[in-house]
Amino acid sequence: MTTNNVKPPIWFWIVSAIALLWNLAGVGAYLQHTYMSIEDLEKLSQAERLLYESQPSWVTAAFAIAVWGGALGCIALLLRKKWAKPMLLVSLLGVLAQMAHSFFISNSFEVYGPGAMIMPIMVIIIAIALVFFARKSQDRNWIS
Repeated sequence: MTTNNVKPPIWFWIVSAIALLWNLAGVGAYLQHTYMSIEDLEKLSQAERLLYESQPSWVTAAFAIAVWGGALGCIALLLRKKWAKPMLLVSLLGVLAQMAHSFFISNSFEVYGPGAMIMPIMVIIIAIALVFFARKSQDRNWIS
């Protein structure tokens, strides 16, 4: 077991903590989406409900991989473990698979409007940034 004597700067901890909160919000969204009650489904418009009910299981799996991988990756950052990078890379792959469905397969932007593109684009950018952050952290020996 190697010890890491390089102390990360305070902003490393701030970014890692904010990233964990971001991913925990994603976990919450995943759980809310996955365990939507009949009552909540009935509150949706017909177009929203059809979109929800027609979502393939692989998209739900990609969503799970994205958020749980991201949360575990951010925990690994806070623990200063090098497995943060592969976990965040797995998360990014989950994000890309899920968003590929939203952008190219489903009619989600017809249902929710063009403004609904903002969050998916933000999610992709943050997932990419976290992979680069983990790589830089490893290069600087902040994680090992």
